[in-house]
Amino acid sequence: MSTLYNDDDLLALSGIQHFAFCRRQWGLIHIEKQWQENVGTIEGQHLHQYVNNPDFYQMRDDVLTTRSLPLVSYRLGFYGVADVVEFHKVDNQKGVTLNGRQGLWMPVPVEYKRGKPKTDDIDIVQLCAQAICIEEMLKISIAYGYIYYGQTRHRSKIIFSDSLRQRVFELSQAMHKLFEEKVTPGAEPGKNCKACSLVNICMPKISARNISVKKYLDNNLN
Repeated sequence: MSTLYNDDDLLALSGIQHFAFCRRQWGLIHIEKQWQENVGTIEGQHLHQYVNNPDFYQMRDDVLTTRSLPLVSYRLGFYGVADVVEFHKVDNQKGVTLNGRQGLWMPVPVEYKRGKPKTDDIDIVQLCAQAICIEEMLKISIAYGYIYYGQTRHRSKIIFSDSLRQRVFELSQAMHKLFEEKVTPGAEPGKNCKACSLVNICMPKISARNISVKKYLDNNLN
């Protein structure tokens, strides 16, 4: 495996969800360093308080649960933190060894999200990127992971198919290209805008039509 990126190139892994949701949103957050809360982001923070504990370890049956596991991938050029990684004890030779533990263990990433399963892949690509990081770090192949949704209180099993992995690599390459160029993509107004916490910063109707703020205000306030 060849290394494509170095430490100075690494981007936040969490950004792949922003990028898949809206490339302009990703640019505003990760290139221009802009942020604004809304109900959705605050609810997400409350849900993640449960898993933000790097010192947490729990052994139950043959599953060791860890939280806030640091991640890095030089193939994707990402760094980040996994909400939860479960290590399932396995009887075959496809697991990894753990310090102080007997036998072999298979890592399974679990991502926590507010709301319910989505019709797009923005949560799925983030989980798959986490799996690719773990695979690179531990030199192992991971077949699946889970997304836990706060609204349904149910796990969705995600299979890391070849097509999904390819999608993750294509997104990561596009992210690096835009970040190197320091280009914030233009707006593409749509249904996602209503759910975006940055809609008032983005002002999609202006940026998409390339009109002045004064003209926009005149058209909408008069």
